[in-house]
Amino acid sequence: MHSKSTRRTFVKGLAATGIFGGLGLWRTPVWAVTSPGQANVLSGSVFDLSIDQLPVNFTGAARMAMAINGSIPGPTLRWREGDTVTLRVRNRLDEDTSIHWHGIILPANMDGVPGLSFHGIAPDGLYEYRFKVNQNGTYWYHSHSGAQEQLGVYGALVVDAKEPEPFAYDRDYVVLLSDWTDENPQRVLAKLKKQSDYYNFNKRTVGDFINDVSEMGWAAAMADRKMWAEMKMSPTDLADVSGHTYTYLMNGQAPDGNWTALFKRGEKIRLRFINASAMSYFDVRIPGLKMTVVAADGLHVAPVSVDEFRIAVAETYDVIVEPEQAEAYTLFAQSMDRTGYARGTLAVREGLSAPVPSVDPRPLISMADMGMDHSSMAGMDHSQMQGMDHSQMAGMAGMDHSQMQGMDHSQMAGMAGMDHSQMQGMSSMQTHPASEMNNPLVDMQTMQPTSKLADPGIGLRDNGRRVLTYADLRSTFADPDGRLPSRTIELHLTGHMEKFAWSFNGIKFSDAEPLRLKYGERVRITLVNDTMMTHPIHLHGMWSDLEDEQGNFMVRKHTIDMPPGSKRSYRVTADALGRWAYHCHLLFHMETGMFREVRVDE
Repeated sequence: MHSKSTRRTFVKGLAATGIFGGLGLWRTPVWAVTSPGQANVLSGSVFDLSIDQLPVNFTGAARMAMAINGSIPGPTLRWREGDTVTLRVRNRLDEDTSIHWHGIILPANMDGVPGLSFHGIAPDGLYEYRFKVNQNGTYWYHSHSGAQEQLGVYGALVVDAKEPEPFAYDRDYVVLLSDWTDENPQRVLAKLKKQSDYYNFNKRTVGDFINDVSEMGWAAAMADRKMWAEMKMSPTDLADVSGHTYTYLMNGQAPDGNWTALFKRGEKIRLRFINASAMSYFDVRIPGLKMTVVAADGLHVAPVSVDEFRIAVAETYDVIVEPEQAEAYTLFAQSMDRTGYARGTLAVREGLSAPVPSVDPRPLISMADMGMDHSSMAGMDHSQMQGMDHSQMAGMAGMDHSQMQGMDHSQMAGMAGMDHSQMQGMSSMQTHPASEMNNPLVDMQTMQPTSKLADPGIGLRDNGRRVLTYADLRSTFADPDGRLPSRTIELHLTGHMEKFAWSFNGIKFSDAEPLRLKYGERVRITLVNDTMMTHPIHLHGMWSDLEDEQGNFMVRKHTIDMPPGSKRSYRVTADALGRWAYHCHLLFHMETGMFREVRVDE
């Protein structure tokens, strides 16, 4: 499906040009520092930011948005490692607001999460953020109040390194990806609560069923359809919100706005990709160019050459490219569900463009993707399974006595009829917390999750391109802490698709106790994704040191992506006192309960 393009494609999203300035809707702040191909860049150590409403037109329809200093995205802030920065944020809205500095390590009262680290910024109020910058790299900032992030309150952060970096480049561009909807975000959420697949216009058809029969046979195709129907889920549910309502933006410009970055042949160009969207994953490539990944979530990694990478919501990747042959190259970022794309151009001069590829075929989620291995259930016939709901079927592997109490005699007899090899398979299955059992907020549990660190991801496997995986990411430094974790905290990502309810361990934020860490301790957090959705999990205030399956340090990040049916572990050093947010960075998942407080006490 092509992205919707009417007059939207000419409208550029306000940020870098004078189009809207000519209409009196936006003027460049006098202190703005500009660079070719980029939105406003503010550099230094003292910044004045103002959050206000702004009329916009991304699609041919006039709407009200929220903006920082009159632009969407907000100005790119350029800091220097080692400096102390002061940011005075004034609220010109008629509601509370906030700014969170995503991935920046700082004191809790500077983190910008209302209700945890401060009260928020009241209408006509001003909050002064002040802290020392102890890191370098590519980050971003956004509101942590309501749905303001979806409405335009976000921007890029670039922290220049104090010491020379281990790679060279001639030009430096931010490529900030985001999603925009003309609908009120609260209305979007209300629709999802009433019908979770409201925006999924890619459901399977009779034609797809006929194709399944020809490939799988009648019995297998029928069994597959029946299983999905019983779960009240769809294998096409890769994204909750699709291109049906979203316009995908690159640096604030819709696809035909053709955001352009200039180069000269033979130059090395650093592209700082940031996924600042509310709900959208992107698969990024530049046809005709290899990309050398040199940083992930702001921190240097051993260089790896790829054709494509998937960037989760809130992640950042820095790449080096060396355009030599053509005069123009397309920056192509298709949404994970293939319902649209963001697009820009690398060119030797303004006005050029390169062919824009078609979006890839619509991917499907399989039972295997969700960690659902039917072979382990082979000993149970249909009649024995009829009395079990899906969560019992999926989670029976590691059931303790209390979990078995809910099963009647016929269900237990079905388990008794399993042979030794089948029982062995079940003994290796994932256990689940008691809070998930018979829980109306949990509609499935993964049976045999795996790390999937070397898996490119749904829709990217065997596509003929070299795709980045987490297994490719290696920090250029050793484990900065070095200690083995003293304990492990296992958390399950849980949800109910039909109710559009999301949580940790089946407990939504309003009912959950804080996770308590002792200052200075080293802990391991193991996440198990019990849902069919992909979740980017972000811990504020502390780094997340991702491990491989043997427990070896791989890469330091601030956001850990969790595909369906995955189980991943990372170490955290509790070196930051205070109350910190810990949540899925899909805005509507966070808003409906996939959020915890992490409290670090002495």
